[in-house]
Amino acid sequence: MPRTLRFKFALAAVALAMSANAQTLQVYGAWHCGNDYCTWASVRDMTDFDSKNHWLIDRGDGSGLPSVNLVVLSFVQPLKLLDQTTDSGDSKGVPLGMNAAVVNYFTSHNVRVMLSIGGITYTTYWDQALSQNATQLGLNAAALAKSLGVGIEIDYENSSSPNITGLQAFINAYRSQLPYDATGSNPAARLTIDLAAGDRYLIGLCQTATANWLTTSSPVLDYANAMVPNKQPGTSAAESNWQEHINGEPQYSPPIGPLAPAKFTGSLYIVTGRNPAPECTNFSASLENSTGAFVETVAPNGAGTTPGMLGYMFWAAECQGTRSICTTPPNTCEGGVGVGAKTYNIPIPMPALRQQ
Repeated sequence: MPRTLRFKFALAAVALAMSANAQTLQVYGAWHCGNDYCTWASVRDMTDFDSKNHWLIDRGDGSGLPSVNLVVLSFVQPLKLLDQTTDSGDSKGVPLGMNAAVVNYFTSHNVRVMLSIGGITYTTYWDQALSQNATQLGLNAAALAKSLGVGIEIDYENSSSPNITGLQAFINAYRSQLPYDATGSNPAARLTIDLAAGDRYLIGLCQTATANWLTTSSPVLDYANAMVPNKQPGTSAAESNWQEHINGEPQYSPPIGPLAPAKFTGSLYIVTGRNPAPECTNFSASLENSTGAFVETVAPNGAGTTPGMLGYMFWAAECQGTRSICTTPPNTCEGGVGVGAKTYNIPIPMPALRQQ
């Protein structure tokens, strides 16, 4: 057999093996910053909201299916949630825009909704709330989740001295009201955490979360999101970051153990400045395309038994900042995120998640 033909057969065999081991992506979501740069401080007119965000619930290919199966409304300020603050932008600690109308907009199209507590600008408020009464904060978060029928994401970005004891108390209190639910049937029982893009940032959180909260034997949190790095990575850099979570960092003291691929998602920017990113508008040129084989097939390396990460998260829908373009007409993301949802046959609604 000619060498070139043997090479082609070998490539085909590799592709077939990868396809056989590939897992269906189960989480395919977007953080959502609203129209006021992640504060959600006003009640939205739902006609206007739909005009700005219709691409999320309709990928525009005639199927009527959404572009994502999860939206994470970002952010709730943790100290206001603890104190149940009512002011010009919040009601009992909840941003006015994070209301039943917005939640129902998505859930009526089989898109799961979560609320993110924290974000980088609210790190000090996390510290204060955890120090003052972490248990009550967890109880308040659980009550909020129940009232709106949403999950909760922990976005606590203290990289130097996180209050692990307080965060454990927060999680314990939340779980006392909403136990871990592997079936995913109760949206309010979904409790996740954001970790860094790899294992070299948020080290304290990575150590504890991997060892205690994200195990496959007795999980406490549903999964983690490997956050976006400080700028959009290339294909190899993104995959290298995610591989760090899978491998762990045994040389650290204390070490970071390996994380099961089924216990985290990888995150990409859909907005990188004043111009639409391929990740938003052009799937064929996007990172969700070029990293797809890795995300679907990456093997466990010490934790978990099934290959493939849970899926992707995208930062961020609508208007994330004053220096960035918004994902509103004419810069909506059907051509990137939406085509990706079709390409990867993203399940709508989100199914019960792989546990191993």
